[in-house]
Amino acid sequence: MKNWFLSLKRGAKAGYICPLLLLFIYFLSQGECSTFNENYAISWGGDHVKLSNDGQTAQLLMDRVSGSGFASKNQYLFGSFNMKIKLVPGNSAGTVTAYYMSSDSSSHDEVDFEFLGNLQGKDYILQTNVFAGGVGNREQRIRLWFDPSADFHNYSILWNQKQIVFGVDSIPIRVFKNNEGVGVAYLKNQPMKIISTLWNGEDWATDGGKMKIDWSKAPFIASYQAFEVDGCMASAQSCSGHWWEQPEFQGLSQNQLNGLKWVERNYMLYDYCKDKSGRFSSAPPECAINP
Repeated sequence: MKNWFLSLKRGAKAGYICPLLLLFIYFLSQGECSTFNENYAISWGGDHVKLSNDGQTAQLLMDRVSGSGFASKNQYLFGSFNMKIKLVPGNSAGTVTAYYMSSDSSSHDEVDFEFLGNLQGKDYILQTNVFAGGVGNREQRIRLWFDPSADFHNYSILWNQKQIVFGVDSIPIRVFKNNEGVGVAYLKNQPMKIISTLWNGEDWATDGGKMKIDWSKAPFIASYQAFEVDGCMASAQSCSGHWWEQPEFQGLSQNQLNGLKWVERNYMLYDYCKDKSGRFSSAPPECAINP
C-alpha cells in the first residue's frame, strides 16, 4: 500500500480514474497550507499552545496543570478538511489527541478522529465515530500501519450530501453514507467547527483505562501543520454547486474501495456493525448498506 497513490496515477493514465478525482487526492496528500491564525484560534489551555515557523506549525501540550485545544474561527456545512498531525511520541498511554468536527447544539452532529495513546513500542489506536442528531455509538477502531508519532501524516474528512469519507494519507479508512432512506439521520443541516484537543483520557483510552498516564513524561506534545480549509462557511447564502458535490465525489472509485478493504482486512480492530457483545439488540440499519 505504500505505492497506493502511484497506482492511482497509473489508473488515471489508463483512463480508469477521473483526473479531477486524482487531483483531489493529490492535494489531500500534499497539505499545502495556510498559517494557523488564518483559519484557527486557541480555544482553551492558551499557555499550552505553542506556534512556530511563522504560524506554519502549532503544538498542543498537556501536563498535570492542563491540556489544550484549538478550533476553527468559522463553522462549515460540507467541504474537504485536512490536517497534518504528528502525535505524542514515546509513552503516550492515557492521552487522547482528538481531531474532529462538531456542531454547537445539544442534538449535535460530530465526526471524530480520536488517537488513543499507548505504551512506547505498542500501536497507537485510531478511533473514529459519527454523531447524527446527537446519536453516536458508531465507533470503529483501527491500528495505523505506520508510527504516527515519528512524522506528520495527513488526516482528512470529505463531507458532502451523499457521504462522509475519513482518510489517512489519502487512503479511505471509513465511509458514512447518507442513508436517510432507511431512517438513519445524516449530517446535512448543522454547520460544524473543526476542533483539535489534547486531553487526559486515562480512564478509558488505553486498555480500557488500565494503563494510566506517566506524568514523569510530561509535557506531552502533539504537533500540527497544514491548516488549510476548503469548506462552505455557514454564513454563505448557498452551499450547493461546490466541487465536492460533483458526481465523482458521491461514492468511492474502485481504487478507493480497494484501499478501504485493505484497511478493514489488515488493521480493523473493532467495528460497531460487527459487535457481538450484545451492545446492540440488532445491528444499526446503516450497517447493511455502508461499505
